[in-house]
Amino acid sequence: MKKIEIDDELYQYIASNTQSIGESASDILRRLLKLSPNSSSEVDDVVLEEEQETVEEQSVIKVTTKTANVFNILNKEELAMQKGVVGRFLFILSALHRTHKDSFDSVLEIKGRDRIYFAKSKEALLESGSSMNPKNIADSEYWVMTNSNTTRKKMMLHEVALGLGYKEADAETIRDYL
Repeated sequence: MKKIEIDDELYQYIASNTQSIGESASDILRRLLKLSPNSSSEVDDVVLEEEQETVEEQSVIKVTTKTANVFNILNKEELAMQKGVVGRFLFILSALHRTHKDSFDSVLEIKGRDRIYFAKSKEALLESGSSMNPKNIADSEYWVMTNSNTTRKKMMLHEVALGLGYKEADAETIRDYL
């Protein structure tokens, strides 16, 4: 058996797909990649070598599809350690940004009646209204208005999730993390 190093995001993904206590990482990956259970027979080794390119292509597609999901990287323990509602709000938005960098621009469409909620600069938020209390979404170029009540922040998270392609039930789950 060989050992490999993986980053935290991949570890969380593997761990989140555990189906039974004591299931090994190899068993989880074999199941997710639709590989046969571990076997030491030469026949399996030959089949694997012949089908290796096909399996790798399918694997990349499946992993890419599954990892574009905030639930694979959103760590509830880290979320609980955030300071207050604003801290959790920014933490969730940061996780959504990390997961959906290419489509995160959709948040710029989310607006209130008289002001914008998201912008690419602090100044843009300040120009759209008073008492905005703009905060940067960690590791991104995006800023969000944080001077709103918890209900409004939940609504914003819900709209962000829907805008990023989450189903209604998942958007509600993300909203309820706040």
